[in-house]
Amino acid sequence: MTVLFGVFLLTLLVITAVAIVRTKNLFVAVMLLGIFSLLIAANFFILDAADVALTEAAVGAGISTVLFLGALALTSEYERHATPHRWLSVVVVLSAALVILYATFDKPAFGDPNAPVHQHVAPWYLEKTPEYIDIPNVVTAVLGSFRGYDTLGEVFVVFTAGIGVLFLLSAPRSGKERPRPARPELVAIGLREDLIPRVVGRLLVPFILLFGLYVQFHGEYGPGGGFQAGALVAAAFILYALVEGEGRTLQALPQKALTALMIIGALLYGAVGLAGIVLGSEFLDYSVLSADPVSGQQLGIILIEAGVGMAVTGVLLSIFHAFAARDEI
Repeated sequence: MTVLFGVFLLTLLVITAVAIVRTKNLFVAVMLLGIFSLLIAANFFILDAADVALTEAAVGAGISTVLFLGALALTSEYERHATPHRWLSVVVVLSAALVILYATFDKPAFGDPNAPVHQHVAPWYLEKTPEYIDIPNVVTAVLGSFRGYDTLGEVFVVFTAGIGVLFLLSAPRSGKERPRPARPELVAIGLREDLIPRVVGRLLVPFILLFGLYVQFHGEYGPGGGFQAGALVAAAFILYALVEGEGRTLQALPQKALTALMIIGALLYGAVGLAGIVLGSEFLDYSVLSADPVSGQQLGIILIEAGVGMAVTGVLLSIFHAFAARDEI
C-alpha cells in the first residue's frame, strides 16, 4: 500500500512539474511550485525522512512561496517571450536528464539492506550514538556532533546568503531611504482586508510558534532541530505579517532584533566550537563542556541547535522584510 501511494505521489510530481514548465502565468507557476513542495514533503515522510520533510514543508511550500510572490510583485504577471536560443536550453536539460537516468541504473534497490550506505558508516552511527551522546534521534547526533563541521558550514552559508540578499534588496533605488508609514495599520501587504483568512491566520500563528519551539527543543528525541524550528518560527511571523501588516510584525520583532538573531546565532555555533579548544580538546568537541562527556555532548548540541534556529529565523525574516519593503515597478 505504501509503495502504491508513493507511486501515486511521484506521478503527481511529474504532472505538476510539467504544468509548471508549460504555464505562462507566473502566479500559477508559483502556486504549482508550492504544491510541488508539499508533494515532495509527503514523499520524504513516506521514506521516513521526517526531519527533511518538515523543512521542505515549511521552507519550500511556505516561505519560498511567499518570497516568490514578493518577487512576482516586482515583475510582470506573464513569462516573457522565448529567446531564440531556446534549443540550447532544451539540449542541456535533456543531457542532464539522460545522465541522471544512466546513473540510476547503478543504484541499489530501494530498501536493500546490503546497499553501500548501510555497510559503511551508518552502522557505526547507530551503534555509537547511544554510547557517546545518548539521544534517541540519530539524525540530530550526526548533524550536530559527528558532522558538526558540515552543519557549521551550512549555517554560515545561510548567513552569507541572507547578507547577500539584504544587500541586493535593501539598497534604495532612488538614493533615498524608503519612508515607513507612521501608522503600522496602514501597511497591508497581504490579507488584512479579508476577514476569514485573517481570523484563521491569527488563530494559527500561536500554534505554529508553539510547534516551532517544540521542534527546537525536542530535536534530540524526535524529528526536528534548529533548521526546521527556525523555518517554522519565520513562517509564523510571515503569516502574521500577511494578516496584520508588515508594520505590526516589525513592532513585534524589529529589524535590529532580526539582525542580532542572525549574528548571535552564527557566533553562538562558532563559540561552542572554540570552547572545545579553550577547554583543552578539539574544535566542536562538546564532550569537554561538562564533567560527564555524554552530558557535554548533549549540552553542546542544545547550544548549537539554538544558534542554528536563531540564525535561520533571522535570515528568513530579514529576506521577507527586504522583499516587502521594495516598491512595485
